[in-house]
Amino acid sequence: MSTVETLAGPVDLDRLGPTLMHEHIFVLTPDLLQNYPEGWDEEERVEDAVIQLRGLKDLAIDTIVDPTVVGLGRYIPRLQRIAERVDVNVIVATGLYTYNDIPFKFHYFAPDPAAGRQDPLIDLFLKDINDGIAGTGVRAAFLKCAIDRPGLTPGVERVMRAVARAHRLSGVPITVHTSVHNQGGQVAQRVLREEGVDLSRVVIGHCGDSTDLDYLRGLADEGSLLGMDRFGLDTLLPTNDRVNTVVQLCEAGYADRMVLSHDASCFIDWFPLEGLRRALPKWNYRHISEDVLPALRERGVSEADVQKMLVDNPRRYFQNVGAY
Repeated sequence: MSTVETLAGPVDLDRLGPTLMHEHIFVLTPDLLQNYPEGWDEEERVEDAVIQLRGLKDLAIDTIVDPTVVGLGRYIPRLQRIAERVDVNVIVATGLYTYNDIPFKFHYFAPDPAAGRQDPLIDLFLKDINDGIAGTGVRAAFLKCAIDRPGLTPGVERVMRAVARAHRLSGVPITVHTSVHNQGGQVAQRVLREEGVDLSRVVIGHCGDSTDLDYLRGLADEGSLLGMDRFGLDTLLPTNDRVNTVVQLCEAGYADRMVLSHDASCFIDWFPLEGLRRALPKWNYRHISEDVLPALRERGVSEADVQKMLVDNPRRYFQNVGAY
């Protein structure tokens, strides 16, 4: 039986169950946190994360996929402490998160095709996948990169191509953060296709921010999964519009090309916590189970289609992992 790597080790794919495909536990800025720790209480934040993750089991969610990579404050030992206390699978990623430039270190550790030296980013990603992350033994099960409003900057392109090449060598799938405002999913598909990536092994993240059915169908017709993964982030698009888009795509036969999530976190240091909760009270792990799924069912989305989006599509994403 096939398995997927989690914080607690390999898990049979059949045990993933209903899966939220794009959630963060923590999103942090480590340099600031280390030097200006005001507002951060390690034990309080860990305890709160345990409570929030334990609540998922009451909602019949068995797995979350956490694409927190370098650039978003990934720190696996903290997550391991949490995973020991919850009965939820947590799948983690490798990659590099940037909308523009890359860390200065990689300006000077660069690929040199003339010398036969590949991008050192590839080696780092493969180490996380094959050997584990930072000596923890926790292995990354997928790759993450990003393209946002600045578009395909040199730094973004370098990371994306390194992710594509690490994918080809390892077989683990890819998730791409995109912006619908410049239809970045199309750019990401073009670059990944140039690198020989099978686009059916790719989630185009944050497609749920769009109501442009032509754009979304075009991405899905190339084989990729659409990340309808920001439910509750109503400042970008209200829940009703997000639900309506999923309903229309299901009616058009695209349920096997969508995955669901919130892009939420237990704690993110980008925003004041209390203000965030007041402004976005539904931006949490519970919103899909409590509000979105009932709304989809009321609109006529079948149980079979819900099963595809929450169970079958995530399982297929992590099942097709051979190098090529």
